[in-house]
Amino acid sequence: MIANLKPYPHYKPSCVEWLGDVPAHWEVRRLKYSATLIMGQSPSSDDCSNVPIGLPFLQGCAEFGIRHPAPVQYCRAPSKISPPGAILMSVRAPVGRLNISNQEYGLGRGLCAIVPNNEDLHTGLAQYQLEVLGHGLNRVATGSTYEAVSVGDVGNHLSILPPLPEQTAIVRYLDQTDERIRRYISSRERLIELLEKYRQAVIHHPVTRGLDPDVRLKPSGVEWLGDVPAHWEVRRLQHVATMKVSNVDKHIKEGELPVRLCNYVDVYKNDRITKSVPFMRATATMDEIERFRLESGDVLITKDSEVWNDIGVPALVEYSARDLVCGYHLALLRPLKTVLNGAYLFRSLQSSTIAYQFHISANGVTRYGLSRGGIKSALLPIPPLAEQTAIVAYLDKATADIDVAIDRARREIELLGEYRTRLIADVVTGKVDVREAAAELSAV
Repeated sequence: MIANLKPYPHYKPSCVEWLGDVPAHWEVRRLKYSATLIMGQSPSSDDCSNVPIGLPFLQGCAEFGIRHPAPVQYCRAPSKISPPGAILMSVRAPVGRLNISNQEYGLGRGLCAIVPNNEDLHTGLAQYQLEVLGHGLNRVATGSTYEAVSVGDVGNHLSILPPLPEQTAIVRYLDQTDERIRRYISSRERLIELLEKYRQAVIHHPVTRGLDPDVRLKPSGVEWLGDVPAHWEVRRLQHVATMKVSNVDKHIKEGELPVRLCNYVDVYKNDRITKSVPFMRATATMDEIERFRLESGDVLITKDSEVWNDIGVPALVEYSARDLVCGYHLALLRPLKTVLNGAYLFRSLQSSTIAYQFHISANGVTRYGLSRGGIKSALLPIPPLAEQTAIVAYLDKATADIDVAIDRARREIELLGEYRTRLIADVVTGKVDVREAAAELSAV
């Protein structure tokens, strides 16, 4: 489907610097001339409730990142309504995130519904173009509290228009190619899930029972933990580590000092924080830098998430620098070195049984968060320091091949995502001609 794609035979200047040349028979037009734009507006609080009466109501971009929106409120008489099939775009930070309206929705502030007229702009083509080119709206976003774009900014966004039959062919080609890529990505994601469960099983016994199969056991006094080695202790996290919840956000502010920020994604995607992590640039006060600077041996955990079982994901800090600080939505755990090894704490929190304490402590409906008390009160089985070191060495060796396989699968997903984005961009901007390839595909 992709190996033999070639450029179009004839091109013309688009008169748009970043776009370059486009196929000679295509048009470049502003989106407002090919689509109806409906900018959301928040109704009065009296019209909205959690009771399913009226239309499902969407506001902001919290509902984005899934196949269809997930409304958390209902509105009796919304002033702005998105029809089924409309493209929903976040016009507040993060600007440009997309979703598809699978039914009628009331539209709140921060959202814009884009309804292509389908006479010269196919909805599917508009969606693909906005997905890979909509990030350009960030260049015109303004705001002091949060960045946003206006309906005029969205309307002036460029739409690249082949003839309508060709648009249909392009969408059919991209839909089927995209489906194949997504299926393979899903298979890699399932593999990662299985490998992570296997790794948890490998980790669980050493961090709850130790390495000696003949060790004498005693009741831990904790129902979910059961028996532990007789010479171990079971202690609350607050007694073996200090905890700090960061308030350093990703913004760059005047009068603050430049820092590198270890943020939520860095922790969620990496078991270990090393020098190779692409840290975000931000600013912080001197006090924040002193309080939240990372030290080797620290453990970071995710404190907030849209999914309850993504709470408490740990990462071990193996790299520190004077300008490297812990970011927002994370908790920084610093073990007391006389009783707890940071690498052992990290391995303990990788155990699903121990991490489950964080999952059940998380509060929320559409977004979940751990309180300071929920973190501090977590229970840990603690062996002597020498035994902690031995357990860490054993687990590093036992999980090495699993970690390599997980990293390989994640890299495959990353490369496929990059390839998918580049392919879509090349197709919707006319860099490659898919008409013959689309003709060979069966209709979806």
